[in-house]
Amino acid sequence: MASARRLKLGHILVVLAASGLALLAWTQVWVNVIVEQSGSAVHSLEVSGSTAAPGVTALALAGLALAGALSIAGPVIRVVLGLLQVLLGFSVCLSAILAVTDPAAASAGAVTDATGISGADSVVDTVASAAVTPWPFIALLAGVVMGGAGVGVLVTSRRWPGPTSRYQAVRFEAAESAESTDADGPDAADVSAPERDAIDDWDGLSRGEDPTTPQ
Repeated sequence: MASARRLKLGHILVVLAASGLALLAWTQVWVNVIVEQSGSAVHSLEVSGSTAAPGVTALALAGLALAGALSIAGPVIRVVLGLLQVLLGFSVCLSAILAVTDPAAASAGAVTDATGISGADSVVDTVASAAVTPWPFIALLAGVVMGGAGVGVLVTSRRWPGPTSRYQAVRFEAAESAESTDADGPDAADVSAPERDAIDDWDGLSRGEDPTTPQ
């Protein structure tokens, strides 16, 4: 049981770490771009992951939320979450690969904001150079780890311990036994007897009898 708990905790921590790393990479500079326009100065731009791969933030946050869900999910839901985690990791990898393979296109939003030029072809024509930093590769690594963690969840989740309910059951059992003890014990007769006497006295008053008169 201890090894199963460690296995579960390990996978959840890996999902958290990989998702956090992807989120960190998203906030950093992914591409350094040099933009040249005829009749104007040369622009040097730093393009962050929020521009080069805007979807990574949602994917990373989803991974963090999924880690929390894994901690309380049952066996069937773990399989669903494992598949979702694989999809999240694949999506992060795809976003990073697109930025690495075509940094000029990934920088289009920043170039448009700086120059006012729109249109994919026009933007690419103004980019003299685009140097990729290590951060998209780190995001790619985070996506691979996220996907691998999802595969690990699919393979090992059946051996994970489930949500514990035995403590709640013990409390219910103790409460029931306490109730039965009170019902069977001598105190029960003492409590119920005054209730029956009060009812008898009320009935006697209805018939005109004086309840203070000794029987």
